[in-house]
Amino acid sequence: MLSDWQPTCPVEHLRLRAQMLAAIRGFFEERSVLEVETPLLSHGIGTDPQLEFFTTEYCLSPRKQTLFLQTSPEFAMKRLIAAGSGSIYQITKAFRNGESGRFHNPEFTLLEWYRVGFRLPDLMNDCADLITLLFANRKPLQATQRFSYEEIFHRYTGLNPLEFSYRRYCAYALANQLPEAVSICGHDHALWLDLIFSHKVQPHLGQNALCMVYGYPACQSSLARINSQNPLIVDRVELFINGVELGNGYFELTDAEEQSKRFDTELDIRRQRSLPASVKDGRFVAALQAGLPECSGMAIGLDRLLMLLSDSASIDDVLGFPIDRA
Repeated sequence: MLSDWQPTCPVEHLRLRAQMLAAIRGFFEERSVLEVETPLLSHGIGTDPQLEFFTTEYCLSPRKQTLFLQTSPEFAMKRLIAAGSGSIYQITKAFRNGESGRFHNPEFTLLEWYRVGFRLPDLMNDCADLITLLFANRKPLQATQRFSYEEIFHRYTGLNPLEFSYRRYCAYALANQLPEAVSICGHDHALWLDLIFSHKVQPHLGQNALCMVYGYPACQSSLARINSQNPLIVDRVELFINGVELGNGYFELTDAEEQSKRFDTELDIRRQRSLPASVKDGRFVAALQAGLPECSGMAIGLDRLLMLLSDSASIDDVLGFPIDRA
């Protein structure tokens, strides 16, 4: 008889999760944002080279079809917006292969929402209001912090993230106990930024406060708009509390031709790195061609948020049955 049948999280964390979900639904109901559901299985999937995905076979006679477990409900939600849904949100499961650890489980709970007519500053205000509400009765946070990516990256590294110098980045890595970065990142600016940011910048962000970092370098986003004032950055924001990344949001790209080109570029990168083949979501591109209203969207990992709300050390402490117990 198996002895590991019990959940890994205490009952009080199950109750806290239920309270959190109820508060989120109340927040969006007050703002007339519609709750929706979209498929977990789809014929298309994102092309981001940083993400690995799960596939399954759909046995529909006379042939099998390959379907993908979604890494995010983003494409389907934007199709709803293009069809006239207005502002929407969703609490759903998402799946990412190869991700397991203190902050990762391959199956996780995601809150994703889109506000029609919102630009990035409006979305950031929305995030601050929601996070403040969720922490208010549990462990109130200090005042929300907002930093540009360029400012915060330079503060902790001395490097300019908008100007890539292979020699300078290599010298920084060797001088700051990151020698593996040279072989891992090569001449890929985006990889350098990801690695240095995660090791040298992120741990400092949001000490008992919500920290929002905005204006990411243009090489780091396939779904955000290029900033109208500075073509070197995109209208993207990420959320951090106590050094933990919680969410990622954009002032959404609506140009179908530009989006299709970015997908093609990412598919080329996947081939160059010998990553599993992805499939460009033609229905999503068609929705953009039909016309996606101006909107901004955010995705927040609710398991990580619950970790912070409950002072838990590991994601296993807030999941009933993580992958090792599933």
